[in-house]
Amino acid sequence: MEPDRPIGYGAFGVVWSVTDPRDGRKVALKKMPNVFQNLVSCKRVFRELRMLCFFKHDNVLSALDILQPPQIDCFEEIYVITELMQSDLHKVIVSPQPLTTDHIKVFLYQILRGLKYLHSAGILHRDIKPGNLLVNSNCLLKICDFGLARVEEPDPSRHMTQEVVTQYYRAPEVLMGCRHYGSAIDVWSVGCIFAELLGRRILFQAQSPIQQLDLITDLLGTPPLSALASACEGARAHILRGPHKPPSLSVLYMLSDGATHEAVHLLCRMLVFDPAKRISGGDALSHPYLDEGRLRYHTCMCRCCYSVAGGRVYTRDFEPAAERPFSHSYENSLLSVWQGKELIHRFITEHQQGKRVPLCINPQSAAFKTFIRAPSGRLRRRTRTGADVLQCHLMTDRQL
Repeated sequence: MEPDRPIGYGAFGVVWSVTDPRDGRKVALKKMPNVFQNLVSCKRVFRELRMLCFFKHDNVLSALDILQPPQIDCFEEIYVITELMQSDLHKVIVSPQPLTTDHIKVFLYQILRGLKYLHSAGILHRDIKPGNLLVNSNCLLKICDFGLARVEEPDPSRHMTQEVVTQYYRAPEVLMGCRHYGSAIDVWSVGCIFAELLGRRILFQAQSPIQQLDLITDLLGTPPLSALASACEGARAHILRGPHKPPSLSVLYMLSDGATHEAVHLLCRMLVFDPAKRISGGDALSHPYLDEGRLRYHTCMCRCCYSVAGGRVYTRDFEPAAERPFSHSYENSLLSVWQGKELIHRFITEHQQGKRVPLCINPQSAAFKTFIRAPSGRLRRRTRTGADVLQCHLMTDRQL
């Protein structure tokens, strides 16, 4: 397998376009470097790897294969093969391509469809943003980059990190230092993306978390005391000592001509300050605004429905949940980096059993040196250029 070119960067890895020599298919190869620096990194990477192998959903990126690992003493990096997508939603939003109401509805429907699947498996993505939503020119969309994902914590006394979600898409409970949060933080992020699709600009674009919180209260108004119960003392004091702000939700109608009453109603259900009152991903799918997006997706885009001579055969479940919860019970038994290395090595080896001919990277390829020296750790996405612009075209049933 020979690396071709870098196509993007995730929270903890670099992604390259490569050619699978077994069938000549172009695929994406994600390099996970520095896996065994410490126990935290080891657990995080193993969690992401298991998730990619667990996912079975058309709107969630999953692992097609894992490259054969070397002997365990030389085992330091992991390479995962996934489907190669042409672009991401950020590039589409900042491009000059017109986005129609149909585009927005079919994109939002797929985002929520994938999110319902993740949440039904007990998984919080924790970094939903346009750059982590991969798209093809036919408008098919997949949620990607699970470097910050984790299993939802049912015990409210268990503290969770606030170092999650890109700031512009960060829910107010995280901005206010809440030590425990749930799937509602992903729904908030989707609401911000929905507004960005409508207005072609970031809804809450601040220079700091405090300013981010101020922009949110400028729109939603000063939250009630009940919504501040889990906030840290500093955030609560910042909101309470400021002037009382009334809601100004009417400005959402000014995002674009596509900001209809139905669109703004759904947006306002997502952008609720109190996470307990925020709509869930599953309930959002039932909103009438998404009826046309559902119809278009299942009429001519999905793989769960199919056409026959007599017409279209539709699936019984348009938005399926996960068959079972994602298990992370193994994490509590991981007590050392070496133990983690053994477990991951065994997992990859067992995953490859019965698969096609195992793959490894060709060290003689022209791009090999660049690929193995790709930066590690938390990485920025590469700069978008005109060459990255992708025209997204919605198909009709006549084009199938």
